Amino acid sequence: MIVVIKKNQEKKQVDNLINWIKGLGLNVHLSEGENSTVLGLVGDTTKVDIDLIRTLDIVESVTRVQEPYKNANRKFHPSDSIIDVGGHKFGGRHFQIIAGPCSVESEKQVIEIAQAVKKAGATVLRGGAFKPRTSPYSFQGMGVDGLKLLKKAKAETGMPIVSEIMSEEHIDDFDGVDIMQVGARNMQNFDLLKRLGRLKTPILLKRGIAATIEEWLMSAEYIMSEGNPNVILCERGIRTYETYTRNTLDLSAIPILKERTHLPVIVDPSHASGISRLVKPMSLASVGAGADGLIIEVHNDPVHALCDGAQSLRPDQFDDAVQAVRRMLPVVDKELDA
Repeated sequence: MIVVIKKNQEKKQVDNLINWIKGLGLNVHLSEGENSTVLGLVGDTTKVDIDLIRTLDIVESVTRVQEPYKNANRKFHPSDSIIDVGGHKFGGRHFQIIAGPCSVESEKQVIEIAQAVKKAGATVLRGGAFKPRTSPYSFQGMGVDGLKLLKKAKAETGMPIVSEIMSEEHIDDFDGVDIMQVGARNMQNFDLLKRLGRLKTPILLKRGIAATIEEWLMSAEYIMSEGNPNVILCERGIRTYETYTRNTLDLSAIPILKERTHLPVIVDPSHASGISRLVKPMSLASVGAGADGLIIEVHNDPVHALCDGAQSLRPDQFDDAVQAVRRMLPVVDKELDA
């Protein structure tokens, strides 16, 4: 349920209304914008007498929300959420580029790539330490040792870092990781989502391989309902019958999400296509569709990469893609923080 408060109302009156609603056993999400104040009521709203609230002098309107996700709903939070990661902001007019290797392979490798992508304009360093792979015989990542190397690269370059977490048991190991990524395979690992919701660390939530937009937003709701509002959505392609690409990048999801949620939305053109030569055009298409950022795989020797070399850009190719993105950002009224 949404309660819109009239402009220029006394804070004491608004607080009294909030306390009364909480007394009914509901949670209240307060969103204060330039033109209005919105109260989002979360819980069993059948206890609320809509007609009674409508009669209050401070109330402009009351409406019920049909969508099952509440905290992630733009109706609850009309303005874009801005999520700060080490001074780099996701959402609104801000645009961020996350880049780095699919997998951390060695200290030399990750630091060399980190330096290269930062020079080109990347603002956050990505690197996989724990790798969920389709085959149990494929490289599974370096685990905790990989996280340690990623943190060394952070110390060397000053870049915030993002890495994928696969299990609750590794949460303590992720101390010092600026963004915890939930991969496509874990998008509906609800126990993990609820546990991450009890943290304040930003969560990068990738869309499931065959998830609908509503299912994806409900996964975000699991995190937010536990108290963590810092969720960044990542469109990484969905599985279709098409075989020319690894996945099918759903660009239409970006404007739809912008209508339905206040959360930042970024795109992973590397996993979406699985082909390095498609990363640049898909990055530009994502900018045009309204994305708030990109996450791109970069490797200094893609041919010999231990994971996903076919979709990884060389540093020089990444630099070229970033320059193209920079030229396009003014068209969509966004700025790269770097």
